[in-house]
Amino acid sequence: MIHTFIIEPNTYTSFENEAEQIEKCKEWGLLSEKASKTKAFFYKGSGTNLACSIVGYVDRMTAVISFDNEQKHCIHPSYLKEMQASNYSQKSSAAAEESSILETMSVEAEQPLTQVLEQKPAVESALPAEDNLPKEPEAEPPTKAKTKKEKAPKLQLPEEKVKMIATVKDFTTVPNNFSDTEDEVVIYEAVAIADPATDIGAAWSSHSATLKKLELEIGDTIHFEGKVIAKKLTKHPIPYKINNPAKIQKEKSE
Repeated sequence: MIHTFIIEPNTYTSFENEAEQIEKCKEWGLLSEKASKTKAFFYKGSGTNLACSIVGYVDRMTAVISFDNEQKHCIHPSYLKEMQASNYSQKSSAAAEESSILETMSVEAEQPLTQVLEQKPAVESALPAEDNLPKEPEAEPPTKAKTKKEKAPKLQLPEEKVKMIATVKDFTTVPNNFSDTEDEVVIYEAVAIADPATDIGAAWSSHSATLKKLELEIGDTIHFEGKVIAKKLTKHPIPYKINNPAKIQKEKSE
């Protein structure tokens, strides 16, 4: 089974032996200082409870775990430590419910207008027939309602990496619950998949070391390969995230 939540490391340092693994886990607080051997760890995110092994690290704040299907996933050690708690599923369920409420706020805000439009024809139907006024107003509300319904379906995102194009719209930071510093991110506009041709609109990604080497500026357009997933940016109305952009080429300005 392929896990869709995976954030694969581009490169990472694997442990040479169990002793090095134990020492690193002690440093992260995943094992006690008296531990002489490793233990079983579990990944409980995305509604799952999967056995995993800690196989290496990208840096001191990013561990790399491996699942039974040999997929590798980057995770903050503190986050993995929190998952080992027996009541973690209850906490994550509460967090998921809060996230769901936030994501549906914009939809709920539109409901009063929809209700007014749906009720308007019923009011107008009470007018005298000789007025001939209901015909035009009756045609307009269904058109608006139809427009709203057409926006509802979610994009069918490909599960594998695809060729994409995007334009840099902004650079910002978002809070990191497991660190004193905030995470740097890039916000894109006019994001599109080349094949099959699909307009994504707005998306975001981490401002990784690879992207920083390109010295991107607002307005720059880039071509790359990456995986796009439905993941909202914290405190921003950006619904999609680009994972691990690679083979990046920046268009030359004229």
